[in-house]
Formats: sequence, C-alpha cells, structure tokens
Amino acid sequence: MKEIIFKQKIEALKFNNNGLIPCVVQDHNSKQVLMLAWGSKDTLLKSFLSGLATYWSRSRSEIWVKGETSGNIQEIKNIHIDCDKDTVLFEVKQTGGACHTGSKSCFFTKLL
Repeated sequence: MKEIIFKQKIEALKFNNNGLIPCVVQDHNSKQVLMLAWGSKDTLLKSFLSGLATYWSRSRSEIWVKGETSGNIQEIKNIHIDCDKDTVLFEVKQTGGACHTGSKSCFFTKLL
C-alpha cells in the first residue's frame, strides 16, 4: 500500500523536459547540504524501495546508486518535496564522503 501511495505522489511531481527533477541531498543529523543530483520517476521509486539514494547520471545516461562502487552510500531517512513540487530533498545518513573528491560535501568551495 505504501508503494502505491508513493507512486501516486511521484506522478504529481513536476519533472523537466528530460524527465528529471533536482534532488538536494542533506545530512539527516547535521542538516548540512551534501550534494545536488538528478532523479527520475524510476530512481525515486528505487530509492524508496531500497532505502538507498539512487540517481540518474546525466553524463553516463544511466541509473546509479550512490556509493555502489565507492562504499560511500546514502541511506534514505526522509524524502520531502518543495512547495512547487519541482525539487526533491533527500535526508540521508551518509557513509564516507558525499563528493566524488572524497569531501564530506560537494559544497566546499567558497564563492563569496
């Protein structure tokens, strides 16, 4: 029953012309923003069912589970949508660094 309700909620989201939606990823405990990735209907459902953050790789044109090769997994704790239904927020328990550079967050370069 939860899966059916989740699928209905996914259908109400506003995906871009490529069928993607931005996924802001935040540490569940510290609330630190870790990264931004892209999701699709399939990846959102896979994240919900598996409990592991799953995204769409625009560069490789394929689904990827965060940490599948590196071990730096993101365990889903909560999934929220914004008021416009065009952005998703994953609250995760991060194992290791979220950034491909090894950093905890992708947002380590100060611009201003």
